[in-house]
Amino acid sequence: MSADFLLELLSEEIPARMQARARNDLARMFAEALSAAGLSHEGITTYSTPRRLALIARGLPESTEAVSEELKGPRTSAPAQALEGFLRKTGLKQEQLEDRDGTWFARIERAGRPTADVLTEAVAAIVRDFPWPKSMRWGAASGSTASLRWVRPLHSIVALLGEEIVPVAIDGVQCGAATLGHRFHHQGKITIGSANDYVEKLRACHVIVDQEEREAIIRQGAVAAAKGAGFELVEDEGLVVENAGLTEWPVPLFGSFDPAFLDVPEEVIQLTARINQKYFVMRDAKGKLAPRFVCVTNIDANDGGEAIVAGNERVLAARLSDARFFWEQDLKVPLEEQAKKLGQIVFHEKLGTIAGKVERVAKLARWLVEQGIVRADPSQAERVARLAKADLVTGMVGEFPELQGVIGGYLARAQGEPDEVADAVRDHYKPAGQGDDVPNAPLTVAVSLADKLDTICAFFAIDQKPTGSKDPFALRRAAISSIELIVQNGLRLSLTNAVRGSLANRAGQQRDAAPAHKLDRTAPETLLFFADRLKVQQREAGIRHDLIDSVFAPGGEDDLVRLLARVAALQAFVETGEGANLLAAYKRAANILKKEKWDLPRVMASRGEQGIPQTGEEDPLVLVEEPAIAEAVAEMALGSAAPADAPAEEAALVAALDAAQPKAKTAIEAEDFTGAMAALASLRAPIDAFFDKVTVNDADGAIRARRLNLLARFRDAVHQVADFSKIEG
Repeated sequence: MSADFLLELLSEEIPARMQARARNDLARMFAEALSAAGLSHEGITTYSTPRRLALIARGLPESTEAVSEELKGPRTSAPAQALEGFLRKTGLKQEQLEDRDGTWFARIERAGRPTADVLTEAVAAIVRDFPWPKSMRWGAASGSTASLRWVRPLHSIVALLGEEIVPVAIDGVQCGAATLGHRFHHQGKITIGSANDYVEKLRACHVIVDQEEREAIIRQGAVAAAKGAGFELVEDEGLVVENAGLTEWPVPLFGSFDPAFLDVPEEVIQLTARINQKYFVMRDAKGKLAPRFVCVTNIDANDGGEAIVAGNERVLAARLSDARFFWEQDLKVPLEEQAKKLGQIVFHEKLGTIAGKVERVAKLARWLVEQGIVRADPSQAERVARLAKADLVTGMVGEFPELQGVIGGYLARAQGEPDEVADAVRDHYKPAGQGDDVPNAPLTVAVSLADKLDTICAFFAIDQKPTGSKDPFALRRAAISSIELIVQNGLRLSLTNAVRGSLANRAGQQRDAAPAHKLDRTAPETLLFFADRLKVQQREAGIRHDLIDSVFAPGGEDDLVRLLARVAALQAFVETGEGANLLAAYKRAANILKKEKWDLPRVMASRGEQGIPQTGEEDPLVLVEEPAIAEAVAEMALGSAAPADAPAEEAALVAALDAAQPKAKTAIEAEDFTGAMAALASLRAPIDAFFDKVTVNDADGAIRARRLNLLARFRDAVHQVADFSKIEG
């Protein structure tokens, strides 16, 4: 036999934002309690309303199963104290133990426990340990820190296994089969018979316990109310969930406000309605905000809701009047004048004021344009940068911080700035992270990128880097956004130059400018940070992180557009049979060279040249700068042909390298990375044949050196494209 279990925890109003997590926590804790007791179930469903948290568990057995357990004890020759401890642990007597080959064993039989007993303990533990984000004590017992805590005062517990009450003993909280219906539509208590009639009995008392059903009523009712009046609802799923968490019997109602308020920015109206009043807004056929709204009430009013709508219209009108006052006051002050107040706002105690940041961003944005990285007017880019943060000191942003940038864009347009400047002021915070819209207007791109680069570099310069899961200044998000701006707009930017320039801008503002060695340390750290974020950003695009590492590793590649093109071509190549085989051959060659410590291969036995001894000192040829000599050195290092007595496979590899290396180099210079991969692919057959037929570690030292140099040539040819040692597999 099995039975269903109902648990309802009735309290004062639970904040809507906490309800989803509470449902998940209740299901998790209850399932863990059943598992620990060895009880099975056929499914757990949780519900929440503003006043209750409920759970129904289906198919619980009548009792836990009997358990037989065997425990190994001490040796029979062990001291008496060891045996006494084992007997205390098991609760048995010595004659109940079994001697097996000189070791005591105990068999413990545990009878099954009634499920109701298990549930009594489980519910009490869940209530005691429930992980509310915030909780409170109440009543006379609240003077003690040991008293019960709950999100709001807990009034009663319904715990029914089948039709039987499961007694839960919690001081000050009633336990039984009685609960309450809707606060206004049903006075008095309701007696619940079992889990099977719980949902419908409460529905009859104007309580819809299923939050998904309430959400559907709100969603469909709001859409229908808007369409019925000829408008289109601005859908807001977060607002649907919030209203469902505020009501037990939701009723959507249609209201309106004075069209005169529409001269206030529509985002302000929408935020006022949404955040302050939990209203839905709508648009007309032309896509403009309409002076209409939908509110959700918690009662089924006798007058159809007319009085409720009238009251909500008055409240919204008062809110919008306040918003219009702030807007009109802000319009009177030019953004240039507002910007002068930024010197009074600290950006960071070690980085100065926002005015200082504005100066850095303006300089960097102008540099991005003057270098041709972003095609825009340099003066306009600098002007946008100087106006972009000005709205931070306006009354509107003080009231609605979510609208920073947006308000600045409206003010800039209203005060006569060109549309492209106003748009850039409005959008310069974009993208706010991965998945956000990426702007493509040149002025916006220049200022947005400069702003984000400055933030990252400034905090790295004062050693405020993200660590572990901590990123208090959202630098990871800023890096992802910077990468999105660069890649999606195809900006041919040397990230090294941009980072060093940004660091230098900040250093230039300090009285004791950052020394060069600190700049040299911070710049590489910042670039590595960007590399890590690039791997995260590209993961969703299916790009392997090891391939990004392999292209970054040789150094000199900090143009993200070119780098990703190389990575894409490399990924396509290594996923082919030729690429996989070439990778295997590369790793074999690299391992041989590493084992032999062949790091300075200059012995070209095939040409009768004597190599430079590998003393560990710097190769003197590195210092040769005379063009003619440098060319000769390069030719000596590459070689041109295998000796006449060399095996055919060795000669074929030399010839293949002679052909592939210049082709790969030319292709890379032309940014034809697919062509560079094709050049590498031509090495696959010759290197495989070389390893099959040729012994690298020949007894003759000169031959051995020649073949090691050849493998070094092969390795270096591959390194023109990427460091294959970083590739997994």
